Amino acid sequence: MNPIHIVVAAPLLLGGCTATSMMNDAASYDDAVNPTLGVAPPRYQTPVSGYTARMPVDPKPWRNQNDAQAPKGDAS
Repeated sequence: MNPIHIVVAAPLLLGGCTATSMMNDAASYDDAVNPTLGVAPPRYQTPVSGYTARMPVDPKPWRNQNDAQAPKGDAS
């Protein structure tokens, strides 16, 4: 048997021998059908609520933008 097969098969075989049960870890859905629990009603929010209309503009001269962001002071 190839050693890689052992490396792959060992966790699969040993995983079946675990002592924990999935029933203990499963979520309980009993509370979901309890009518006495208070639930906030769903609130409608339009998908375009944060939309801001923007119109296309002509580009600004790149040299002025570059000079405005260039570090001030001596270049040396």
